[in-house]
Amino acid sequence: MKYLLLVAIVAVIWWALKKRPPRSGKRPAPAARDPERMVVCAHCGVHLPQSESVTENGACFCSDAHRLAARVSAGHD
Repeated sequence: MKYLLLVAIVAVIWWALKKRPPRSGKRPAPAARDPERMVVCAHCGVHLPQSESVTENGACFCSDAHRLAARVSAGHD
């Protein structure tokens, strides 16, 4: 008798799960971003997006430290 009750409970749970509407497993695609212009650091030559670069006198740098280093090395020449 107890096994019959167990089978009935499992059947009710299975039926309830089967009746649920299916969940969408797909997430909405993230909005496509436009490609960004890449620039080269005038000090070390690394490529980086223009929005992340530091610009001085028309030259692009990957960081403020490289901008200052280029300024110092230009003063010694």
